[in-house]
Formats: sequence, C-alpha cells, structure tokens
Amino acid sequence: MLKRKYGDRPDWERVIKRKYSQTYLDNGKYKGYITLLNVIKVTEPLFVRYGEKSVCIVDDGYMWLQQFPIGKNHSVTTMFDADGEIVQWYIDICLCNGIENDIPWMDDLILDIVLLPTGEVIEKDAKELEDALLEGIIEKPLYDLAWNEANTLKDFIRKGSFDLIKWSHSHKAILSNRIK
Repeated sequence: MLKRKYGDRPDWERVIKRKYSQTYLDNGKYKGYITLLNVIKVTEPLFVRYGEKSVCIVDDGYMWLQQFPIGKNHSVTTMFDADGEIVQWYIDICLCNGIENDIPWMDDLILDIVLLPTGEVIEKDAKELEDALLEGIIEKPLYDLAWNEANTLKDFIRKGSFDLIKWSHSHKAILSNRIK
C-alpha cells in the first residue's frame, strides 16, 4: 500500500499556525501543481541528521515549496529557512502525482533523494524500499520504477540539468504573492 501525501500537509501536528497557497502552471517548461506552505509557528523545530551534519528543516518562518509535475515519477520539496535561504531539496520518488478535492498529492514510492545547497546528494530509505519489496508491500515493477527514477534524477543533478531545483525561487515567488 503506497502512502498518499498531500501538498497542504493537513495532518502535520508540529505546525500549529500556517498559511498555504497553490496553483497550476503550464508555461511550456513546467506543467503541474506547485504549493507553498508558510510555517508561521511550530511546536518545536525539526532537525535531521546526515552523517555528522544536523540540518534544521522546519522552524518558525520556514517555507516549503512543493512541485508536483504532471506525468512524472517524482515530487520536489524545497525547504526555505526564515531568511529565504534554501536548506535542502527533498525529492520524493513516486508512482504519480495528481489532484483530489483541489489539493495536489503524490503516491510515495519510499525512495528519496536529498540535495543540499553544497551539492551533496544523499539517497534515503533504500533499506525501507528493499523491505517493502521483500514483504510484498510493493511489487518488483514498482521497485524497479523507483530505482530507475532515482538513478535518472541523480544523473540529472550531477549534470546540472534537473530544472525543478533551478525553478525553486521563481515558483516560490509566484505563490508568495497569493499566500493566505
């Protein structure tokens, strides 16, 4: 059973005050939904560890831009700190992106890629994907899809041709003007 994740993150209890905006774009370069979650107040900051590094990914004043490209097997969340600086790009590998009750979603295929502003690429949840295959949660074609997509995206990142990360600031600017 794949987990469906929604752009407005309605069940995120850590975030106690928020503003949210979304829109659909089809500008010839990008086709899909973009969402912006402006985190006004959290119960406590959230830190993640990457080796020796500890990175704060959400705190008061942070913004999370999520891109849901139509017809693709990934979704990108750009995490901005309170000063508007990018903390990280979190790339979810997914079966597909869609919309339900006017809210964009993606069906998560477990495997993720984190890209730090330093250029460091971190693969996440490979063991969980392997376990999901072994336990029959997903079948081999979905397992292969996840790895093929992750490897393709890592190659695009390495070559500097993964456009969604290049559009983070411009997509955020579009939604910043509409946020409620």
